[in-house]
Amino acid sequence: MQIQAVIFDIGNVLLTFDYFIAERALVAHTGIGAPPSVEDLHPLRMDHETGRIPREDFVRIVREAFAHDGPEDHFMEIWTRIFQVNTPMVEWARSMHGRVPLYLLSNIGCIHHDHIFEEYDFFGTLFDDGVYSYRAGVMKPEPRIFEIARTQFGVDPSRTLYIDDLKENVLGAESVGFLGHHYDAAQHHRFEERVRELSAGSGE
Repeated sequence: MQIQAVIFDIGNVLLTFDYFIAERALVAHTGIGAPPSVEDLHPLRMDHETGRIPREDFVRIVREAFAHDGPEDHFMEIWTRIFQVNTPMVEWARSMHGRVPLYLLSNIGCIHHDHIFEEYDFFGTLFDDGVYSYRAGVMKPEPRIFEIARTQFGVDPSRTLYIDDLKENVLGAESVGFLGHHYDAAQHHRFEERVRELSAGSGE
């Protein structure tokens, strides 16, 4: 089978990330006894990543939750320094650039979206387009976001590989006809083996 396009998740595919890096840094800075509970922060983050809460409201509420009273720039520096490049996948994407269209599909808020595009130049050079939950108003694994991607990118799902670190998101992509791969950054070689298997397939 000829893969005609590739769609990448961002978190734990192109970039690894750890929200607890920011949490620990904020707790250390403010001296609060314990961080806000996951139960309190998770729904807020979901609202931010689906565009239901504006950037300024999200920042204000999170700063209040951590008792952060320094400059907003200081908070933003901490909040965004949670990523590291997953070099094997980025290099694979570079190897595919110009051979097939490459796209992004991510559950992400505007703060981290803007940060990574400023911090890592490959987002602006390797990828043809992207669908982001905060703009789409819907998150993976909802089938609707994959339908938005299919239409926006103009791809044939049956010949488009979708890569994600979460199984439920892969299943969401497969439910609308994409070729899915459940990715583990610690097992990158398995991903490349899967690509070779697809490329050496039946030639459908």
